[in-house]
Amino acid sequence: MKIFFSVGEPSGDQHAAHLIRELQAREATIECVGFGGPLMREAGCRIDFQLTDLAVMGFLRVLPMIQKFRRVYHQAKTQFEQERPDAVVLVDFPGFNWWIARAAKSLGIPVFYYCPPQLWAWASWRIRKMKKFVDHVLACLPFEAEWYQQRGVAAECVGHPFFDEVAEKELDPQFMLAQRVRQERRVAILPGSRTHEVHNNFPIQVQVMRSLSQEFPDVRFLVANFKESQRAYCEQYLCDHAPQLPVELHVGKLSEILEVSECCLMVSGSVSLEVLARGVPAIVQYQTDWLLVIMAWPLITCKYMSLPNLVVNRPLMPEYFILGSQQKPVAQISAHLQSWLSDPLALARATRPLHELRDQLARTGATANAARVILERLGVGAPRRQSRAA
Repeated sequence: MKIFFSVGEPSGDQHAAHLIRELQAREATIECVGFGGPLMREAGCRIDFQLTDLAVMGFLRVLPMIQKFRRVYHQAKTQFEQERPDAVVLVDFPGFNWWIARAAKSLGIPVFYYCPPQLWAWASWRIRKMKKFVDHVLACLPFEAEWYQQRGVAAECVGHPFFDEVAEKELDPQFMLAQRVRQERRVAILPGSRTHEVHNNFPIQVQVMRSLSQEFPDVRFLVANFKESQRAYCEQYLCDHAPQLPVELHVGKLSEILEVSECCLMVSGSVSLEVLARGVPAIVQYQTDWLLVIMAWPLITCKYMSLPNLVVNRPLMPEYFILGSQQKPVAQISAHLQSWLSDPLALARATRPLHELRDQLARTGATANAARVILERLGVGAPRRQSRAA
């Protein structure tokens, strides 16, 4: 049996890698191929194109890459015709994955959407595409599955794989000890997983760190970089613009940084779920441009970007969209973080609702549930080994 994956986001690469391992543990004959990232390759998937290298957001950034996306789409279509997988599994990345779904459906190949886009929040009109091109939605949230079912889409809530990954993560004890023995307070800084996000947002975060450092000289800032190249950019930026700031840059230490930090300044993204799972009060920032806002405005139906805020429809994690001048949002973000760092009661008030939402949503077993549903739908027999998370 062959299953084709199409995954375009770094977080999706992680989710798909776990799912690939679970599928192969349950059915050893499964061959996984497709488009994705390095974690999927490590999990045993044959990567025919590293799609995560094309992870971009914003109309102006997508435009120069349209021809490349077209070539990758035609590569998938040809591959479907020549190799014909038994199923296609999509993970988020809707702009491109709709085309992959279209190509698969035209050949009668079953299509599963794992961690689907949040159509219920920002693009309900796209339900037509989901109904037309996707056979089964593997939803992350109970109300999400219900939303799809009410609109005639086959859907099942399997849970969110981020909570599996948080529960299974083994924290680096040496890193944790080295941080805790210092008589310092810590603030986590998350500049994003896409390189252009880091370039756009880290300079703003440096301004906030400079402001906080003046008020709280005992605070150290821990920056969680996704890739070494991004860490190198941040290091150079600090050397050029703020060499005296008490900042540490780390790659691959997101979980540890969140565990030892009092609060967090983060770029909007799926990382908000790990921030939620670890119960860390966070400020969400995102710098964008007026052209994108004007073009997308007719389609925007929600007030928030981060998933925890969308779920409860209120700013559990205060959000700041930065357009044009940075002076005012930098001052607002700094003031918000200062209130948490100076007032333990304010920090506790911000933490409590995060813990309540975490207790409602943070259930493990998503990866095992997704693998089970896919194999059942494909008519594969009982699993050979039950996952620890099942």
